[in-house]
Amino acid sequence: MAGSRIEELPDDFDESLSLNKAVRGPEAPPNINNVSLEDLYEKRLDGKNPISDKSFEEVMFDMSKTPLFMNEQDLANQTEENDLIEAIKAMQYEGTKSEIVQGFKDQGNEAVKEKHWADAKEFYTKGIAVLNAKEGKWDQPKPEEIEDEARKVTALREVVYVNRALCQLELRNYRSTTLDCAQALRVNPRNVKAHYRSASALLALEKIHEALDVCYRGLKIDETNVALKKLLDKIRSKSEALEARDRKRRAEQQRREQERIVLRTALAAREIKMRGSDKPPDLQDAMIKLSPDPLSPKSMLEFPVMFLYPLHNQTDFVKAWAEKDAMWQHLSYLLPLPWDDKGEYKEVDCYMDTRTGGLIKVGKKLTLLELLTNGKTEIVDGLVRIYVLPVSRAKEWIEDVKAKKEKNAMRS
Repeated sequence: MAGSRIEELPDDFDESLSLNKAVRGPEAPPNINNVSLEDLYEKRLDGKNPISDKSFEEVMFDMSKTPLFMNEQDLANQTEENDLIEAIKAMQYEGTKSEIVQGFKDQGNEAVKEKHWADAKEFYTKGIAVLNAKEGKWDQPKPEEIEDEARKVTALREVVYVNRALCQLELRNYRSTTLDCAQALRVNPRNVKAHYRSASALLALEKIHEALDVCYRGLKIDETNVALKKLLDKIRSKSEALEARDRKRRAEQQRREQERIVLRTALAAREIKMRGSDKPPDLQDAMIKLSPDPLSPKSMLEFPVMFLYPLHNQTDFVKAWAEKDAMWQHLSYLLPLPWDDKGEYKEVDCYMDTRTGGLIKVGKKLTLLELLTNGKTEIVDGLVRIYVLPVSRAKEWIEDVKAKKEKNAMRS
């Protein structure tokens, strides 16, 4: 039976979430003198042999296709029947339950050292699957080793779950991190690493109260733990930032609500009628507002206004038309129209929709406020619409509008 060593990942992995500390590799034997494998290959002995004419890259490629040198993914992707491959796969599940899990744990730890988080998580997951399986092909311990085997399995359960939590954390699977830590803490409620990783995941999820609770619990177990102390500072800083953000958001919401109340009051005081429709236009940031101060009832109302030229399917948009501006002030810079090649719009008449579905001719000397407070017009979807027609063709357009309305009425 293999040794009973239970190895957790070193504390260095918990110093920061990025876990960027370099892993020191094994030192080369002194007689190699730092010569690379490729250099050694180039200095191979002369003589006829099957690989003497192959390049270094070709030899390494051939080795990678040999079952003994295949990695986990190569084995999984191998589709050809190969007794040796099946034997290598079976070797992973040889031994007692604790020995099999220990093997997967060791493979996971090696992957962690290389920061191959997804691969490491897969190894730990395989170990957990063996731990949770009620039946399997593993060897049964000898009668005198049953208690020792049970202790090993329990210890491995704690370590494999807490190690997989590290991978989940690095892969940003934060909820899975907390679940794995919970499993480790069920085995050992005093596991400081589980507290640290769970609190880190909760912090990433912005669950500040839960993160503080877990962090404090960990510090009760080990009040001198440097990693937990640093994490506690991060949680407190994040808490302050979130509270400031929430205060700002609430203040903005309160201000917007106050602006809406003042605006509704201003519109009601002027007896301006408004309604919505099933298909409101996209006005982007154009809106009815009080300017310059949206919270002052003494401010002036501004409206988005659309000039429509129905005979030519053209429009002009005025984003902010002050209520005291007369229509001629805006027509003065719009006319003459750049697309009016025939000069039909030298003299124009203007019309607006009425609340009863008709049309009303409006004077060009009137202010927008006068146009909107005559008791007959209304604003639909927050947009004022004004139809502009050549004087010579206005009657033609009005008759066409009436005919279309009568036709629609007959259909309905």
